[in-house]
Amino acid sequence: MKSPRDFIPEINMQPAKEFMSAMREQVERMKPTPDSIYAIHNSMRRMTNQFDTPGPEMRDVQDFNVPRTDFPVPVRLYTPHQASDGPGPTLIYLHGGGFVTCSIESHEGLCKRLASGSGMRVLSVDYRLAPQFPYPAGPDDCEAVLKWALQGYGQDDYNIDRAQIALGGDSAGGNMTAYLCQKYRDQIKAQILFYPLMQLVDFKPPKPGPQDWLQLGFMALKFIDEHYTHGADTQDTRLSPLFEKDLTGIPPTYVLTCGLDPLRDEGKLYADNLSAHGVKVVYVYEKMLPHGFLNFARAFPKGRKIPLDAADFLRDTLRASAA
Repeated sequence: MKSPRDFIPEINMQPAKEFMSAMREQVERMKPTPDSIYAIHNSMRRMTNQFDTPGPEMRDVQDFNVPRTDFPVPVRLYTPHQASDGPGPTLIYLHGGGFVTCSIESHEGLCKRLASGSGMRVLSVDYRLAPQFPYPAGPDDCEAVLKWALQGYGQDDYNIDRAQIALGGDSAGGNMTAYLCQKYRDQIKAQILFYPLMQLVDFKPPKPGPQDWLQLGFMALKFIDEHYTHGADTQDTRLSPLFEKDLTGIPPTYVLTCGLDPLRDEGKLYADNLSAHGVKVVYVYEKMLPHGFLNFARAFPKGRKIPLDAADFLRDTLRASAA
């Protein structure tokens, strides 16, 4: 059987230039109004199709709903060939997209790489999005899925071991992951934060640089403030987990930040805060990569390597916790 790393061929960087050009066009056209959200969804789908590559083949892929009284939550479970036949460790993954776009479809390649690399099941959550469903709909959905797994409801039918749950996410998904790992720190075994959005108070990085000339971060955070937070207290750690003062007991954490990302400073600060509280942290900094590159693995070859490195961290951490 091929190693997951065999799926990383030598690729020229011309697609990366094409990606950055397409991203600039999208930013220039984007107008932060609710009516534009459908165009943003379509643009993300086109860009993912153009710049991402399929993930490794899975043993099984299942779509189902996690039951709730009001809004059942759609999820997709990726089972890699190496996964246990019985209940085993599972990563619950919360996709990014600024709380307003992306889906289990846009993040399928990334989730498959995490599953294949770690040998663990990955449960991807299709939570509700703003502006149709503003805060706290998305976090409520993600917490409902986490509680469902931790309470053992996925064990018999889906082989999700309640005692071996990890949580991960990118960008907005990293925001919700960080908060939920704070709240359920005694039950979660590991967390992955890919270029996480850690606070919703300040729209600009504390030390703006030339990489911020597009103002993509400012525009995105302004949209989030107007159409997602919807007047909620952004100082609350459920919206801004960076402000949590007590980080003792947080599970081992993998943090990725990027030099071409307006969120780079807050991700690094959270990693430092975790380390200061005695949390085991693997911190990775990719100086020349932009926010969101993991969804565009054809343009950025490290979009295939980084998930495998994070998968190594997951596998080793879960194995140590089970020993």
